[in-house]
Amino acid sequence: MNIQSKIQEHNLKRRDGHRFQLQYAAELLIRKNIDFQDVVNKIKKFQIAIPSWALGTGGTRFGRFPAGGEPRSLEEKIEDVGLLNALNRSSDSISLHIPWDVPRDVPALKQLLVAHSLSIDSVNSNTFQDQPGQPLSYKFGSLCHTDAAVRQQAIEHNIECIRHGKALDAKVLTVWLADGSNFPGQQHFRKAWQNTADALAHIYKAMPDDWRMLVEYKPYEPNFYSMVIPDWGTSYTLCQTIGKNAQVLVDLGHHLPNTNIEQIVARLMHFGRLGGFHFNGSMYSDDDLTTGSIKPYQLFLIFNELVDAMTDPTVNNPSPAWMIDASHNTKDPLEDLLQSVQNILATYAKALLVDRAALAAAQLSNDVVAAEELLRDVFAIDTRVLVAEAARQLDGAIDPIGVFREAKVRETLIKNRGAKGVATGL
Repeated sequence: MNIQSKIQEHNLKRRDGHRFQLQYAAELLIRKNIDFQDVVNKIKKFQIAIPSWALGTGGTRFGRFPAGGEPRSLEEKIEDVGLLNALNRSSDSISLHIPWDVPRDVPALKQLLVAHSLSIDSVNSNTFQDQPGQPLSYKFGSLCHTDAAVRQQAIEHNIECIRHGKALDAKVLTVWLADGSNFPGQQHFRKAWQNTADALAHIYKAMPDDWRMLVEYKPYEPNFYSMVIPDWGTSYTLCQTIGKNAQVLVDLGHHLPNTNIEQIVARLMHFGRLGGFHFNGSMYSDDDLTTGSIKPYQLFLIFNELVDAMTDPTVNNPSPAWMIDASHNTKDPLEDLLQSVQNILATYAKALLVDRAALAAAQLSNDVVAAEELLRDVFAIDTRVLVAEAARQLDGAIDPIGVFREAKVRETLIKNRGAKGVATGL
């Protein structure tokens, strides 16, 4: 399949309609004293890592319905991400999960990554599952466990992840812990926190100096009475204890309903500890739905705070690692990832259009209505054509999902890989 020729053919057919929409958008931005090409250039630079575990159909404890043609190896996952990046030009890296996708032939993998213009962005450890042949169980925790031998096993696994990441030139280790308890009295809260802090410190010392450790949080599941790292504050205090290259990872699905995530983002940026994002959508908590499919206005408010901090010279926060973390049953996983990236970019574009000076003035004078209306006005702007133009300028597709379907990508994958294969991961 020559996907690039399909993209060119697709763009040619949609050229006139795209130009019409583009002319309207450009005129609108001119009236707002915004440089159209400057916004497009910023969209072109915004890259979102694709998770290796989301390239196959996801599942729950109730079942899994494979799409067919799923990637059967890390090599095939790289090929799939290369296809996504060819379509949208905004997915040039992979977030790798160990041990689901342990690299075997590193030199060959590096060549394949280069051939698809990709890199490994981060490595994610897994101590929330017991693996075949694993000597000790994580049933009652990993880094927080009462047994030092279990904690050491979890520490060594994370150090193994670092070794794999170093071999593939990654720079980020992501740690999410399922550690917690299900019943009152089961766990000593203070000792569990201290065990976790000590274990993370051991892992941190094993990281190269130019690496970052991202510590994720989650309010519940799989434990429903307590989680060792249930919120951003706990993650933040752990990072403060561990070292300057330890930072908080925000997963949009890891919050209780009605949590003010945009305020969390603003605080972490202010403290210089926002290390990264796992983008997804959530109806209740951790549903892992398509980014922007449930609460698009909240996603915009989050990006408003991100862009505000990113453009403020007084804020000293490293550039966050942008990653998707979603996996579910009902969509073609590749189409879902294309949708998520498009929604993220379109929302980022909206945040770039906010008149920061006008918003600051409204906030300073406590003009509540003016401040809210300013944000609502920007949110109502359709920025999808800006995303499409950014992709077109990079030789990507004006409509990535349209090309995916016109080229019959899923049908080709099923023909080449079979209808019964199931990808590693969730």
